[in-house]
Amino acid sequence: MEQTTTILIPAYNEEKGIKKTIDSCLEQTIKPDKIIVVNDGSTDNTLNILKSYGDRIKIINLKKNTGNKSKAQEIGLKHINTDIFITTDADTRLDSEYIKTILKKFKEEDYSAICGYVKSDRNNWITRIREINYVVSQTIYKKAQTKIDALFILAGCSSAFKTKDFKEVVSFEHDNITEDLDFTYKFKLAKKKIGYEENAIVYTQDPNTLKSYFKQIYRWYSGGWTCLKKNKEILKQPNNALILSLVYLEGLILGGVFILAPFLLFLNPIFFMYFIGLEFVLTSLALSYGAIKKKEYHLFLYIPHHFVIHIINESIFLLTFIKEIILNKTNMVWNKPKRY
Repeated sequence: MEQTTTILIPAYNEEKGIKKTIDSCLEQTIKPDKIIVVNDGSTDNTLNILKSYGDRIKIINLKKNTGNKSKAQEIGLKHINTDIFITTDADTRLDSEYIKTILKKFKEEDYSAICGYVKSDRNNWITRIREINYVVSQTIYKKAQTKIDALFILAGCSSAFKTKDFKEVVSFEHDNITEDLDFTYKFKLAKKKIGYEENAIVYTQDPNTLKSYFKQIYRWYSGGWTCLKKNKEILKQPNNALILSLVYLEGLILGGVFILAPFLLFLNPIFFMYFIGLEFVLTSLALSYGAIKKKEYHLFLYIPHHFVIHIINESIFLLTFIKEIILNKTNMVWNKPKRY
């Protein structure tokens, strides 16, 4: 017997993209049993667009914006009673085979949660930079993490959960701005099995201006440190400790080098140039492998752009560490990117 499914979508002022999101849910080769949209106090035309779908979707209309995506999700979860529920965002489109692919993956092993593959809805060179990040992180890092059972990010726009396990493991505490990472840590701490399926694809709308891009990066990194500090028990699990240590130490080292670049260049220019050159080569090799693997050859054109953005990203990583860990100042500002 096929497992029943619900798609849960929180939405706040999403009139520009919500129709494509819902259409992609309705056009699945295996139809969801429910589509629940939590209209989180939208002040634009979002609610009218949702109402145009009639009884094909369930609308939970909140009069006032909660200010936190996880609060809207918590409200939506109360209305879910299917075996599986899928989380996605109101700026994201699901591939027509998404549900079929996810359900097939759940049958392979006793997974409590499965993360799909995220692609960028191309818009300009900035979204292609994000596309590079997706290719490298998912084609290389996530596959490696899965091999040692150390996958630690269930992407909020492309993940599916066994409803019973989720309700057992996750408590909504609304004390951070990266709820998907917090969910993942809770599953890992409860020793629930989570998986990755690269053929379950979604297309998400990424920031298309540098200002909104760096605001999102700042939110992600701040939330990452907050979640790690909150769920530090996860470091007692050797496989997770290994992956997290490598990722976080690499970011701190590179961030320190890039921020101190003017001083290092003055003190030892030869060493600094060798370091930058090596980092560029290693980053380019990782990108090249991912681009060839996914046949995304156009990404080769954006390697120089990506490396410049990469330097700024790592600098932000270090700055958020100083703020969140050393100064203990938690960022709770959402900074939602403008839709297009």
